[in-house]
Amino acid sequence: MSARQRINKIYSQMKKQAIDSLLISLPANIAYLTTYPSRDSWLLLAKGKNIYITDSRYAAEAKNSLSRIFSIRQAGAALTETLASLAKELGIKKLGIEQKHISAYAYQKMACGLTGIAEVIPVIDIVEPLREIKSPQEIEKIKKATRIASAALRFIKRHIAAGAKEIEIAGEIERFIRHKGAEGPSFDIIVASGPNSSYPHHKTSHRKIAKNDLVLIDMGVEYCGYKSDLTRVFFLGKINPLVRKVYDIVAEAQKVAIKSIKPGIMTNEVDMAARQYIAGKGYGGLFSHSLGHGVGLEIHESPRLSPRENRRIRKGMVFTIEPAIYIPGEFGIRIEDMVVVTQKGVKVLSGSLNK
Repeated sequence: MSARQRINKIYSQMKKQAIDSLLISLPANIAYLTTYPSRDSWLLLAKGKNIYITDSRYAAEAKNSLSRIFSIRQAGAALTETLASLAKELGIKKLGIEQKHISAYAYQKMACGLTGIAEVIPVIDIVEPLREIKSPQEIEKIKKATRIASAALRFIKRHIAAGAKEIEIAGEIERFIRHKGAEGPSFDIIVASGPNSSYPHHKTSHRKIAKNDLVLIDMGVEYCGYKSDLTRVFFLGKINPLVRKVYDIVAEAQKVAIKSIKPGIMTNEVDMAARQYIAGKGYGGLFSHSLGHGVGLEIHESPRLSPRENRRIRKGMVFTIEPAIYIPGEFGIRIEDMVVVTQKGVKVLSGSLNK
């Protein structure tokens, strides 16, 4: 889908919500609509005029890179002044603002700055539903991001050794992914060794890996703006029988969930498939987070696979499947792969499961 086609779909949504203009502030939404990375910018859609608002640091680059369907407006001292000027110029009367992506302070400031010129109207999820279904071009970028992450996890296996610090392992991963063409990690790399693995989002520390530890690594990369997210567990030396048992339960729960996915099934049904399997093995209270989340221009986006979200899964969606069991103070096992929904089921983007 081209930038023009995406913009036209947004204009259709604006018409349904009875607004004549929309200020987009979320960087991922701006990047999606312009097919250009957003840095300290805003996108104003108003009466067929698509205005990319940025400051002097980025204006020249944006002018050279954006499609001709966008014009560049350099922001003045304050965004509210620029908006007021544009509202008068274009005859804007009802300006939609992305409510979820702007602070209460900024919203109030805009409303005050446009008093007597235009009404500021909060809107929710105009762009995000379009982003749920990935185009073939988007899927290719996500696949590349996933391939780099998979290669990094294979690479790091030989660097995991007793005496190495978690933070050193994270550093080796980041060096590798940048060498392979990634813009960087898609989030702070998690390296959780021994008992630290029992914390779902452990902050990578200076702890030294010990003999017979397990090491959980959760990482992803950004490639051309698109993200990946994978988790693997590595073992040093002798594997504790309980650790092996829990690992096998989590691995099987992931397979059960993946087999359940097809267009039309509800997100909470997929979550329940894995959750019930884990509960049936006696560990139901130790799977503490959602089964998965959408991945694309953001590392966490719609849809969310959780007991509380009842969304219909559709072809072209990309999301993670990451069942887990965390035994407090001892260890945790999480296995995470990314899948894309196909006509009949899903394809695992990260290759063979649990490798």
